[in-house]
Amino acid sequence: MSTRFSWVTRRGLYLALAGMALTLLPNGAFAQEVNIVKVEEDWELVVDQPDSDTTAPQVTTMLSPTGDEDDLHMTFELNHKSGAQFVPGGLTAQLWYGESWVNTNRGNSSAAMSSAAETVTWTQSMKVVGDLLRFDIKNGVSSSWGSFGNNQEFRSYVWWGDTNINNYSPETSVHLSGIGFASNRVQSLVLKRVRVYAASGEVYEDTNPRVVYQHD
Repeated sequence: MSTRFSWVTRRGLYLALAGMALTLLPNGAFAQEVNIVKVEEDWELVVDQPDSDTTAPQVTTMLSPTGDEDDLHMTFELNHKSGAQFVPGGLTAQLWYGESWVNTNRGNSSAAMSSAAETVTWTQSMKVVGDLLRFDIKNGVSSSWGSFGNNQEFRSYVWWGDTNINNYSPETSVHLSGIGFASNRVQSLVLKRVRVYAASGEVYEDTNPRVVYQHD
């Protein structure tokens, strides 16, 4: 079952999940308590003119099960790898507990972005699997790196020990994602669509685009 809905906006545009049932409102909301076990975010990056000589632009998105960057979260870095040593080009997914590094998965291509008027799309997700939380980058499409994420190259597992990810918020993803370098070369970075999966089998979808960056 799939239900299109608008996210509950009260209390700072968060999913009304932290310690309470998510209820369906007349505008397409939840009618019952929901136990969320999986989240998928569909992203789109549009670049006007990259510069491979300076590894520009450099973009990072974030995904958190708690809504707190000081807790467990994943970063997805496009056209660079940050950390103890900067690596230009390619794609990198990293897991963190706050500022403490947990895991890194580099993509199969280390190429620097070079295609003019390029659109990159991908899905980032997390799913409760037993006592673990699984993070993925998948369904990636780009000119610079081709298809990516379809062979589990960015998949990571980490101890979770909970039955849900009810404190997830798309607003956290938007707030903590952005263009780290050469934003003038980017047309837009947008969280296009969000799907949340309940333990009972329902799938709820929000098709309201959330703009992280839009060039004037």
